[in-house]
Order: sequence, then structure tokens, then C-alpha cells
Amino acid sequence: MKKTSLVLTASILSADLAKLQEEVESIASAADAVQIDVMDGHFVPNLSFGAPVAASLKTNLPLDAHLMVSNPADRLEEFLKVPVQHITFHAEAVPETVARRALIAAIRKGGATAGIALNPGTPIDSIRDVVDDVDMVLLMSVEPGFGGQEFIGSTIDKIRALRRAHPGLSIQVDGGVSAETAAECIDAGADNLVIGSALFRAQNRREFLEHIRDAAA
Repeated sequence: MKKTSLVLTASILSADLAKLQEEVESIASAADAVQIDVMDGHFVPNLSFGAPVAASLKTNLPLDAHLMVSNPADRLEEFLKVPVQHITFHAEAVPETVARRALIAAIRKGGATAGIALNPGTPIDSIRDVVDDVDMVLLMSVEPGFGGQEFIGSTIDKIRALRRAHPGLSIQVDGGVSAETAAECIDAGADNLVIGSALFRAQNRREFLEHIRDAAA
């Protein structure tokens, strides 16, 4: 995926789950995509959404499934059936090149675009085997597992390094993204921001997202 205009992806992990459909509708006219944070309680110390939740959402926004699971290959079919438009798996969960390439191919065969995610402590060199094969790289700016964490400042240097090495790559940043950290991420080279807590806490969610877009212009 070539670097294009800014994409703002709403993470429903921080939404009010008691009224999830209403929450998604509240950001439908301002966000560009909805992220489904899939956690298995093993790869990360939390349990969250499965494919049935994703399938229940009524929205025209693209669905982005972030698989924070130990066995992403075993979870593909259920999400491709939803269908979701994008699936990201973690480099740490799939360390072998052959398995990574097979997973990317399976995602694409299923009709979605493919991404690979890196935890804060995982260097970008660890994905040099497939970085030219994926549609997007997701840089975690918090330790995966829970929403509402503070942005890890060293992520900015990681974004810059990845952008220098791969000028046309789509770079997504996830975790602790606020109006302030969003501007830093965009300046460093990110073109896709996942926003959860800051978005769903905002009194006017449309204005919040528009403020971030204005800062990127």
C-alpha cells in the first residue's frame, strides 16, 4: 500500500460495549476505518472481541482486524467470512519467514489486505524478510493488551527509521494516540493512526478527528 492521505482508524476496544453499535455510528462520518482488537488471553494478557462481534457491526466503514493472538493462521477464516477488509498479525507470533509469507498469501487470497505488527521492543529489522510483501506495518506504541496506556515516546524514532527505509510503505501506529502524539506520529511519517481512548472520551468525536486531520494538512 502506497503512502497516501492520513487514515484515522477508530479502535472499539475503548468504546462502550453496552452500546457498541451506537458507538460505531457516532464516528461513522468522521473516521476512515474501525479496528477490531482481537486478543486471546495468551499472546496478550487480555480477552476481547471475536469474529461474531465484528460480524454484528452495521457500518460502511472498512473493518481492520488486529490479531493479537498466538495462532493467527487458525483465526483467518472466521474473520475473512465477516468479512473484514484488512488483517494484521504479529511478527512475534509468526517468527518464521515461510509461515509469514504463507499467512500473507492466505489473507490476500481471502480478499483482504495484509499487515504485520511489531511490539514496542521488537526492532524493525525483524521483518526485513516480508516488509516488501505486506500492505502495512503496524507499530505498537504501547504494550499490547489493554487500552488507555501512555504512548511510548521511542516509537517516534521507530516510525522515522521505518519511513526512511521504506518511503512508500503504509505505517500504522496504535496505542496512546492523542491529539498531541498524533501530530508527532504524522510528522515522523505515519499515515494511519489507531485512536481509541482519546476518541471515545472526546465530547465531540467529529471535531476531535477533524482537529487531527487539520494538524496533518
